Amino acid sequence: MHANVPSALPVGRGLLYVTFAATAWGTAGAAAALLYRGSGLGPLALTFWRTFGGLVLLLAVRALLRRRSRTAAVPAPYEPLGRRLARIVLTGVALAVFQAAYFAAVETTGLAVGTVVTMGAGPVLIAIGARVTMGERLGAGGVLAVAGALAGLAILVLGGDGGATVRPAGVGYALLSAAGCAAMTLITRRLGKGGGSDPYASTVSAFAVGALCLLPLAAVEGLWPQTHDLERSLCLLVYIAAVPTALAYGLYFAGLAAVRAATASVISLIEPVSAAAIAVLFLGERLTMATAIGTGVLLTAVAALAVTEARGAVSAARSAAPVAG
Repeated sequence: MHANVPSALPVGRGLLYVTFAATAWGTAGAAAALLYRGSGLGPLALTFWRTFGGLVLLLAVRALLRRRSRTAAVPAPYEPLGRRLARIVLTGVALAVFQAAYFAAVETTGLAVGTVVTMGAGPVLIAIGARVTMGERLGAGGVLAVAGALAGLAILVLGGDGGATVRPAGVGYALLSAAGCAAMTLITRRLGKGGGSDPYASTVSAFAVGALCLLPLAAVEGLWPQTHDLERSLCLLVYIAAVPTALAYGLYFAGLAAVRAATASVISLIEPVSAAAIAVLFLGERLTMATAIGTGVLLTAVAALAVTEARGAVSAARSAAPVAG
């Protein structure tokens, strides 16, 4: 009989944590859109400050929690040094691409479309990449979900009214961001197998590598915000590093202790929905009928893909369970 290790966190609180994290992630692009209007910062510099600031705050919070609990860290199972370094470096580079390309998409094609394409295409690329690189089966439901997501993406790209809402370059940045997210996930799956790595510690390491990769590029682009509206820019930068980065990632990993990954992936669809709502209500962006339809088709397909994954995991668990005789 297979026993599950119970989580100390109630499921209801775990759902609340994941929901808050997804909602907070949706505000990161809105803060970036506001920064683009007066700070003079570009996507690379903005991503560096988000990554570096989030790293500092995550380290501080983790140190505080360890001091309060007064318990020694539990050593992780052995992982070969070469594989561990490869996982950390590759994940950090993928994280940098994911975040920088996302902010570039927001700058180019707007918050709503940039977020929807990034978060909608990510799970599709993950599913296809897992099939190609690790032989994970999609099944009929998975194939239909991927096809539906691609159809929604096509409606988004081809349905704009003369490019006023959806810009091909911005969609390209969003797809690059989704590719970075998919690469980050697949690297973790493939190189993390058998390593028993702590996802929170892995995130901190990836943030450190990402910040190092972004620093020289951000310096070339322009690292410091303009001085004429410096206080507003600093407040927005602190918000991005604190709320949708350090706090959101911390709550997300805490929530994953009580919430299934497939459930969390569905809840994460709140991110593009909240981003689209903020874009229309507060930033003056306009969604055409084609954009709204494409968004709906894309998010529905991603939700179906998560449900299919959950059913597949349940079937696999049942098949692996020993038969009582």
